Amino acid sequence: MTEHVHSHGHSHSHAHGVSPDADRRWLRAALILLTAYMAVEVVIGVVAQSLALISDAAHMLTDAVSIVLALIAMRLAARPARGGYTYGLKRAEILSAQANGITLLLLSAWLGYEAVERLISPPKVGGGLVLVTALSGIVVNLICTWLLSRANRSSLNVEGAYQHILTDLFGFVATAVAGLVVLTTGFERADAIATLVVVALMLRAGTGLVRESGRIFMEAAPAGIDPDALGDHLVAADEVVEVHDLHIWQITSGQPALSAHILVAPGGDCHKVRRSLQELLSGEYGITHATLQVDHVGEQGAPDELLTLSPRPGPGPEQPAGHCEDAHGPVHRPGPHRH
Repeated sequence: MTEHVHSHGHSHSHAHGVSPDADRRWLRAALILLTAYMAVEVVIGVVAQSLALISDAAHMLTDAVSIVLALIAMRLAARPARGGYTYGLKRAEILSAQANGITLLLLSAWLGYEAVERLISPPKVGGGLVLVTALSGIVVNLICTWLLSRANRSSLNVEGAYQHILTDLFGFVATAVAGLVVLTTGFERADAIATLVVVALMLRAGTGLVRESGRIFMEAAPAGIDPDALGDHLVAADEVVEVHDLHIWQITSGQPALSAHILVAPGGDCHKVRRSLQELLSGEYGITHATLQVDHVGEQGAPDELLTLSPRPGPGPEQPAGHCEDAHGPVHRPGPHRH
């Protein structure tokens, strides 16, 4: 086997990823509990003819699937980067989060349709069975919520599973109220109304998962980081003349990355500028995976100095040569400018 030694022009931490054994026991415990209770709930829901119970069981199914996908994604994400997958398989968790969100949206559409039908023509509902089952479901979901709260929720699909169980808990509360109403008043449409409450919670959770996973796949900047403000912050540093080709994205949830072309004033210390900018990015923005190409403006260096550029000829403000005419992103210069 040939040993490769690389010298990088940038520095960043490589302590990324999820530990192979991290949090698995919490997720497995919640999965076993959810699966066992879900099977019991489906049987009781069919016997009691309660769509609210069946909808809760369907929601619990997506919870169980999300935990299974989280476990698989954690194992895949822990694999080292090799071959064509230069980031490894860290985005497996984002795939699982998106699949989980889409499943929630599809289930909510089906349950919403069924609930409307039952509002129009409500069947006989066993209120006592619904109430007892929902109360026991609240206990089960409280335990599962506690188990997942102990896991690493910086992972999008683990956080998604946690939020699903939390919304499932609220759904059981709604179902318990519906069972109590049916039992005490005979108002059977309360079951369908409780189902619509669960549907609304599923829509909210599913939309959030699809939106957040979509932002990562579309290479959007992490939530809470304004690329324009960050670019202005970088160009305000000492000896920095311009920042362009600035890109900020997420490799996976909780792992932001950045690349940029930094132009330094003639005679400036490129290495000092790079170190100070990377300290700024790490300390103020939490970006530890930053690749900065740092060059001089208007200075022709020695033949072996590859990071030196000369000014672009022609009229107009001095611009650096050696990079593409159409910068791949906003250009930041000192003073007021358009974003």
